[in-house]
Amino acid sequence: MLRMRFLLALVCLSGFPLLGWASEKSVNIPAVSMFFMFVTGTLFITWWAARRTRTTSDFYAAGGKITGFQNGLAIAGDYMSAASFLGLSGLIFASGFDGIIYSVGFLVGWPIILFLLAERLRNLGRFTFADAVSFRLQPVPIRSLSACGTLTVVLLYLVAQMVGAGKLIEVLFGFPYELAVAVVGVLMILYVTFGGMIATTWVQIVKAVLLLSGATFLAFAVLWEVDFSFERLFRSAIDNHTSGKLILAPGRLISDPISAISLGLALMFGTAGLPHILMRFFTVPDAKEARKSVIFATGFVGYFYSLLFVIGFGAIFLVGPNTAYLDVTGAIIGGSNMAAVHLSQAVGGDFFLGFISAVAFATILAVVSGLTLAGASAISHDVYASVFCKGQPKEGTEILVSKFATIALGITAMILGLSFENQNVAYMVGLAFAIAASVNFPILFLSMYWSGLTSKGAFIGGSIGLGSAVACVITGPTIWVDILGNAEPIFPYKHPALFSMTAAFASIYLVSIFDSSDEAAHAKSAFENQFVRSLVGPLNSEK
Repeated sequence: MLRMRFLLALVCLSGFPLLGWASEKSVNIPAVSMFFMFVTGTLFITWWAARRTRTTSDFYAAGGKITGFQNGLAIAGDYMSAASFLGLSGLIFASGFDGIIYSVGFLVGWPIILFLLAERLRNLGRFTFADAVSFRLQPVPIRSLSACGTLTVVLLYLVAQMVGAGKLIEVLFGFPYELAVAVVGVLMILYVTFGGMIATTWVQIVKAVLLLSGATFLAFAVLWEVDFSFERLFRSAIDNHTSGKLILAPGRLISDPISAISLGLALMFGTAGLPHILMRFFTVPDAKEARKSVIFATGFVGYFYSLLFVIGFGAIFLVGPNTAYLDVTGAIIGGSNMAAVHLSQAVGGDFFLGFISAVAFATILAVVSGLTLAGASAISHDVYASVFCKGQPKEGTEILVSKFATIALGITAMILGLSFENQNVAYMVGLAFAIAASVNFPILFLSMYWSGLTSKGAFIGGSIGLGSAVACVITGPTIWVDILGNAEPIFPYKHPALFSMTAAFASIYLVSIFDSSDEAAHAKSAFENQFVRSLVGPLNSEK
């Protein structure tokens, strides 16, 4: 009861500034009403989950009691982020055909998870993917590196969600972007701190159902406008876009083959290295349910991305030429990230705008909750419990560390969200995928499939992958030029995965084959035991 009162008190404190500001502005009452209905509903879920979160397993993995279908919906809810709904539709709205490369790239990573990782990861791990990686490798250096890679990916991904949330609430309520980011940060901290994985899972399930329903209606409304003719859809888009027929041609967003290949690698293999996605496979009871999770998630995600194609092109001819959605300079209000939100009002009026806005906000809160939990678990489980406490922490202390880490990550995400205000959120997620593909995926994949991998090879190669990816991002056009204001980038490409991923795999291989230490011999000999367990699971897994 005390937790519930504290939750309500914090929500009131975060909500009063919104209501005070909204009372002085002309706001969309249906949209605001649905917004607060969703916040209230998710807080009830958090209160319900908090009463059932008693152990470390409950907090990190929902006690392993989520079914394959439920987990598939939750994974889809986690994956269908603000970058997908707002960012991808915005990219298609602005660039046409080229925006679709993100949709395809985000989807094709799922077969890799299904056929190569899901079942083995579930059999080897407990709470994080670092559990599986450190099964036969030295835990201290490997868990430390995994935590660094996880936190880097989580922070970049969180930035994209915070930017999307800030812009959404800025348009919806009409108050400053800074206040919008602060409100999202407070709610994110509440969900994870009190509800853990149980609350995060059910918020993601609810959000997935709402988002799929809203996107289906939105795409159906667009097709209704063109009599369900894709030829008329493309013709209408060409007639209303400043680039005309060029929106159906590749090369406007990614003009050189190196960038295209690099982005493709990031999106394909980065999916298999995202910590908040990998963490979800520990919420199911066994490997069979893990496999079912991926099958269901792939179906939901594939269907969703096919809808975004229609939504993006629909926004071109229904939103682009409509002055009601443009500012005095002729640019879309809130930037291209808000194309889908404005489209919802164009086809369904204020009521549907309220629904889509609430769903988009639900999307953001669900994803940031999963991300924050993954980052907090890296600090509390991989670093504090496994490194500092040598795998024997007090259960209550580990959860307490995780909650403090959640608060720190929330504050950091708010600060970074303010710095990256004008960046397209889909692009920001692309950078997170590049780092995941350069650090987490090589180590996880090789630890499961290559007997020659050693701890030294994994640590040095993973560090090179992480360092090169981060260095390329910082010195590339986005941060070095757009954020820091320099005239020319040091690294010429926006997408670093082709270089950083190659460096990671090559260095892991070279260091491992030349490592003749006793520890290397032990790691190689332990591969057979790890391989058997990755196939059949623990001896008591079927009991």
